Order: sequence, then C-alpha cells, then structure tokens
Amino acid sequence: MSEQENLNICAAIEAVLFAAGAPVERERIAQALEITPDEVDSKIAALLDDYNKAQTGITIIRLKNSYQMVSRKEYAPQIRTVMDLRRNTPLSQAALEVLAVVAYNQPVTKAFVEQVRGVDCSGVIGSLTSKDLIEEKGRLELPGRPLLYGTTENFLRCFNISDLENLPPLPESEEKESESKEEPEPKEEQEGELPPE
Repeated sequence: MSEQENLNICAAIEAVLFAAGAPVERERIAQALEITPDEVDSKIAALLDDYNKAQTGITIIRLKNSYQMVSRKEYAPQIRTVMDLRRNTPLSQAALEVLAVVAYNQPVTKAFVEQVRGVDCSGVIGSLTSKDLIEEKGRLELPGRPLLYGTTENFLRCFNISDLENLPPLPESEEKESESKEEPEPKEEQEGELPPE
C-alpha cells in the first residue's frame, strides 16, 4: 500500500468518525473502507499519534468494539462556556455505590442491588438511568419477571475505560488471589503423636 493510499484511508476513517458524532463499530468502518478490522485499529493508532504530536483538541476513544471522535477532557471548561452547558452535578456516594454494584455484577435486578446495599434504591436507579449510565437489559425469567440492569456505553465514556474488562479489581478479589497464591505450610507431626487413621 502506497503512502498516499495509507493517508487516504486514515483521512476516510477520520471523516467517518467526525460525521457520525457517535460510536461506530470497527467492523462497519472496515467494511466501508474494504480493509480488515485490524487495519482499522492500526490506522486509528496512527491518527492518535498524529493528534498527540500536533496537540490537537480532539482524540479518538474506543468503546468495546466501536470508536468515537471526542474532544479532549482538558478543554471541557472552554467547551461548556461556549456552549453554555451547565456543569454536571457530581454523583452522590449512594449513586456511586449502586453504579459499582451494577458494573461488577451485571446484569442485576433492583432487588439484588438493594440486598447488597441494604436500602431502597429505586430513586438512585432512576437517576442513573436518566443520566444514561445504566439501562434496562431485559427481564429475569422468574415470577414477576423483574427488570435487569447493566451499564451503558456512556458509562464507559464517562469513566474513560474501553471495556468492562478494564474495571479495576475489587479489593476482596485481590485478597482472595493473594491468599490462593500462598500455599499453607505442611503441618509437622509432633513427636509421640499418632498419625490420623
């Protein structure tokens, strides 16, 4: 592939992401440009390298198997001023706790979240849904068919992670892993003690 063709593909990907204004699946980009998904990844990596060198105000983020062109977070204050956007109200401690329960255990029911937290979570779940951080993922096949909740692409975007696999490990799981790695020392038989039958 010539350097000009390579530049044209990078420019085409840039144009697609700019025009879409929303996440675009890498497979769709690959199909449209008649290249492989792996080539899409490498071309976007080249674009990001150019953006970083030029210190542009835009970047490209990956959300699961999609890419989206976004503004850099350090320019958020200026963007809010120009667009007259109100600063988002930070999430409460209760909202963060509910969000963590959903993120690490999804899909989950409201009853499960309430069992973990020990309090009613209807209002918090409604608030997180309206903020597009969690969404309905179907219904559980049990009497009453309760709703199941999971996180959204907006959740990934807001917390700057590309996939749920990138969530930091829970402290409990870290402790369990360290415990499993530590093999128990064999118990020495005391002199005169009979071995178990």
